[in-house]
Amino acid sequence: MADEVTLLDFWASPFGIRVRIALAEKGVKYEYSEQNLRDKSALLLKMNPVYKRIPTLIHNGRSVCESLIIVQYVDDVWKGKAPLLPSDPYQRAQSRFWADFIDKKVFEITKKIWTTKGEELEGAKKDFIECLKLLEGELGDKPYFGGENLGYVDVAFVPFYCWFDAYETCGNFSIEAECPKIIAWAKRCMQKESVSKSLENPKQVYEFVLELRKRFGVD
Repeated sequence: MADEVTLLDFWASPFGIRVRIALAEKGVKYEYSEQNLRDKSALLLKMNPVYKRIPTLIHNGRSVCESLIIVQYVDDVWKGKAPLLPSDPYQRAQSRFWADFIDKKVFEITKKIWTTKGEELEGAKKDFIECLKLLEGELGDKPYFGGENLGYVDVAFVPFYCWFDAYETCGNFSIEAECPKIIAWAKRCMQKESVSKSLENPKQVYEFVLELRKRFGVD
């Protein structure tokens, strides 16, 4: 029986983009279901009753929630192509650590860049650059965080690249000037079809951020 795969998602979500990249890397065919996050569908509420958020993957009628867990699930289920997590237990642990770092630090800090002003904004920019420099250190001279091939940490982080223009415009700074290795890495990732076709247009993301800023009362 063929796999039935549905992704409940929202177009601009870097967390959803992670799953789209993972599915593309594995060559998995799936149905994409765009969700209205201000009026959540009955299907989303049913399939993700705990957090009630995207992305939620439905595989043969059963749901998997939380983006990093979904990416690992996709890697475990569709083993035959493009492994994302290393087989070595220590390297797997390291990959999970850095993906968790991205989840806990990068998103919360970058949200402050487009939702705050003044000293709080300046602090968020400083914290973001510090995070990126730590990630540059982990990347080292490797083409990807996964080594010679796109891996779990790359999939966790590269979706934020299409938000970089919004961060830079809202925060009035240059990521490339501060962390050129991160930009070079992101451009390498974008050469892969699984990434370039999954990431959204930065201009559209910025327009979406402008709408959010008005909603949050920032502008």
